[in-house]
Amino acid sequence: MFFHVGDYVSRNSYQNDTIFKIVRIEGDNVYLKGINIRLLADSKMDDLRLEEKSDLRDDVELYERMENSFSLDRSEYFYLAGKVVHFDSDEEYIERCLEFYKKFHIMCYGVCIPEEDIAGEIRHYLEELSPDIVVITGHDAYYKRKGSKDDLSNYKNSSSFVDAVKVARSYEKDSDKLAIIAGACQSDYEELIRAGATFASSPKRVNIHALDPAILASSLALADRNKVIDLLGIIEKTKYGKEGVGGIMTKGSMYVGYPR
Repeated sequence: MFFHVGDYVSRNSYQNDTIFKIVRIEGDNVYLKGINIRLLADSKMDDLRLEEKSDLRDDVELYERMENSFSLDRSEYFYLAGKVVHFDSDEEYIERCLEFYKKFHIMCYGVCIPEEDIAGEIRHYLEELSPDIVVITGHDAYYKRKGSKDDLSNYKNSSSFVDAVKVARSYEKDSDKLAIIAGACQSDYEELIRAGATFASSPKRVNIHALDPAILASSLALADRNKVIDLLGIIEKTKYGKEGVGGIMTKGSMYVGYPR
């Protein structure tokens, strides 16, 4: 069977558990990007099964989790959600996240940039935009065959995320004033937290959903800045919960005013 760039496929050898889009074909080697999962992979042509393009995104379920988790008293008060700057190496994923922020009326500035370049650029955007929340994400992978999960060199892009987190945290040391959300699929969770991230992936080195970073950022943006967040509640809004993301106690970043 012949495949083309842009086709939606799954891998027979993985029981067709994940839907990908073909991004490049070189001879019999096919390069893939997850539709819902922040995962890059490759495959041989004969291991692929063509999938229908309809009903592949599960964003509705995640929207509903957010909507059902909070309610705002619209009768007397007004609300100013926190501002987000979102760095992402993948243009399609960042556009999808921007749609998510827009749905919840959250101001977000999106920056599409390779993982290895974020550390060199992030301070400029923090100084110019003064966000309450910064998201640092893209693609990553843990190469288990290379050795221990405690060795940062065994990850595709975790070291780049760690470097960017360190720059952001040196800019603002108080997590209540600048929340940092960092990591992607299978990232080195412990190193990201040690570097200063407020939330990070991935405690169990699992893949995370394309929208998980935006879910975390939106939850902080819509939480009262005078109250400590519901840490477990925010984590459970994400697709894979505590296996995919974790974090530390902090405060929200939304102002509540009166009267409307």
